[in-house]
Amino acid sequence: MSILDRYIARQYLTNVAALLVIIASFVVVIDVSINLDDFVEAASTLGAPEGETNPPVRTGVLTFLVITDLWWPRLVQLFNFLLGLVLVAAMGFTCTQLSRQREFLAMLAAGVGLHRVALPLVGVAVLLTSVQALNQEILVPRIAPLLARTHDEAGQRGLGTSAVPLTPDGVGNLLRAQTFDADSETLSGVYIQQRDETGRAERIITAESATWTGSGWALVGGRARSLSGGTDSGAASAGRDMGAIEFVETSLGPTELKLNRFQTYRQALSFRQAGELASHSRRVAEQAGVEPDAGAIARLERIRWGRVSVMVSNLLSLLIVIPFYVTREPKNMALQSLRCAPVAIISLMGGVLAASAAVPGLPPAVGVFIGPMVLATIAIAVLSALKT
Repeated sequence: MSILDRYIARQYLTNVAALLVIIASFVVVIDVSINLDDFVEAASTLGAPEGETNPPVRTGVLTFLVITDLWWPRLVQLFNFLLGLVLVAAMGFTCTQLSRQREFLAMLAAGVGLHRVALPLVGVAVLLTSVQALNQEILVPRIAPLLARTHDEAGQRGLGTSAVPLTPDGVGNLLRAQTFDADSETLSGVYIQQRDETGRAERIITAESATWTGSGWALVGGRARSLSGGTDSGAASAGRDMGAIEFVETSLGPTELKLNRFQTYRQALSFRQAGELASHSRRVAEQAGVEPDAGAIARLERIRWGRVSVMVSNLLSLLIVIPFYVTREPKNMALQSLRCAPVAIISLMGGVLAASAAVPGLPPAVGVFIGPMVLATIAIAVLSALKT
């Protein structure tokens, strides 16, 4: 890497870091100003004896710690959401600085083409996109329980317990539980209704508790009862007792239950986790002799490949807007930014929407890349016309 490359890359990285800090600070300050009462309430009783509150000074310190505790995992995830926009904006600031100081003219006079000038910008963008991928695959899944917390749950480490309503498992069976402990991934008061291919209930399974084994639920005190009339859950008493049962294989595991309970949990799945969920759903459906839930599997596939599509779209959007700022002669960069803004927004938002929308007739792993295919065509045409 030449001195020129290091100089441009350093400026670009500095602008990216500055924009990330500014945007993150703005988001946190706005959220704290709106929800300060919730943070103070959570801090006032944190670590205090039951029925008492902390002194004012201790409450103030704990409030700061509670805010930090809630927001540091959110900022880790926010980095993934903002990176595409920040890369484009930081590139604009970097090129504006270089153009204002007439450094582009000096490079051209030295025989350095503008394609060569854009190379360190693209290199830094690829590096940061790799960091984004590692962040999504390694760090975000590990802090997923922290991302699911609300403001009044700041300072807590567990997801807690909740009831599980009657929930389908993807092969026609229904599961219900009095409580689901999301931290230990256990169920209590378990009720499972197994159905035949026509959708009629044929067996009822009850258990005191259940623990996930990776492919199904290991039951404690499990009993199975055959429904004589194949009616509904209310006919369980009319069926025949089939004895004890220790294990039930199902595609409805702890991760799916967390996805149903916490909408933000879906964005914390890694590429591997989403793939394992989809494969497990297919395997259970094959063993049960029924068609798998195509809609649920398609959503998981879009989660997997959609992230790859968005990363590629971010890089292509950066390439598309380069000609607005990397120019042979000095230009009014404010006017160039106004021209660039709609193009950048449409490119970035188009990539996100294309990665999340279902395309009829195409498998999800292919449909999510329609956006990058279009952006790649535009990027090649734009860069080919760049005057150097």
